[in-house]
Amino acid sequence: MHDSGASYWKGMAWRAIGTDGSAGMVIRNRMKIVLLTSATLAGAAVCARGQVAPDPLSLPAKRWAADAAANELKVLQVGSPYLRYRMHVHDAKGDMVRDVIQSRDGTVARVILREGRPLTEEEDKAEHERLQAMLDSPAAFAKHVKGDVSGRKLAHDMIQQMPEAMLYTYAPGQPQRADRTANGDDPPEIVLDYKPNPAWSPPGVTYDALTGLEGRAWIDPRTHYMTRMDGTLFRGVNLVGFIAHIYEGGKLSFEQTRVEGQRWIFSKFDEHVEIRVLFKTVKEDSHTEGSEFRAVPEMSYQEAIRTLLATPLPGR
Repeated sequence: MHDSGASYWKGMAWRAIGTDGSAGMVIRNRMKIVLLTSATLAGAAVCARGQVAPDPLSLPAKRWAADAAANELKVLQVGSPYLRYRMHVHDAKGDMVRDVIQSRDGTVARVILREGRPLTEEEDKAEHERLQAMLDSPAAFAKHVKGDVSGRKLAHDMIQQMPEAMLYTYAPGQPQRADRTANGDDPPEIVLDYKPNPAWSPPGVTYDALTGLEGRAWIDPRTHYMTRMDGTLFRGVNLVGFIAHIYEGGKLSFEQTRVEGQRWIFSKFDEHVEIRVLFKTVKEDSHTEGSEFRAVPEMSYQEAIRTLLATPLPGR
């Protein structure tokens, strides 16, 4: 990450106007970070894990937010158990499924389906060449994971700001998610509404997007983790002065799930936002879903790539 939030965002914005059509992707990934870190409003009651406070709503809502930050920082740390899963993305570029493996060096992925069909021989060859290039050049892999590393640093910094950046209240009526109410054995989730704290001053332009975001979060009271987060950009926000702008009316929705014991990871992310980078405006309408999560042994990124390449494609 660059030395300051301003130089970081400026670098991202200028890179976004390149010829690869990545404007939406770069800012989109940063908005995912904003939403993920906002999800730390989700909280933790001051009870032993696995238990529910006798009256969890008697706690100040901000108490949940402060306790939750420590939990979400754990989500950011990729480590044992390492996971393998499928990531399904549907956006303006089409419909794509990737086979993803977390290695100790970073995450690697191979496209395995396009538009619901197996890859053609030409498409599969291109994937092999892309992954082989990372095997042949550690520098190429380092470039591949650089954005992920800087993104986690940004998320870490935002999480530390969240308890003061937002105002938290209990949602009236505590509306439950449909899949939660279907299981009568689960205790009711804690539901928080959040909005920007007008008394909070962003410590840098990196955090300005938080001043235009409001929404609702659902929390599992036994595990103390957020399960769903909805956000709306109720006003437009600038990033790096006027270089980048996210327009009012954007909507974001994020879900995460527990896998392999106490490990948490995203399961769904939806976004509908309009972004201007300099003189280019991009609409982002996408749906991302993770599935088939399973633990894998710890391995290097080279071992992970070889594992991906050795796995037969679906339908073959």
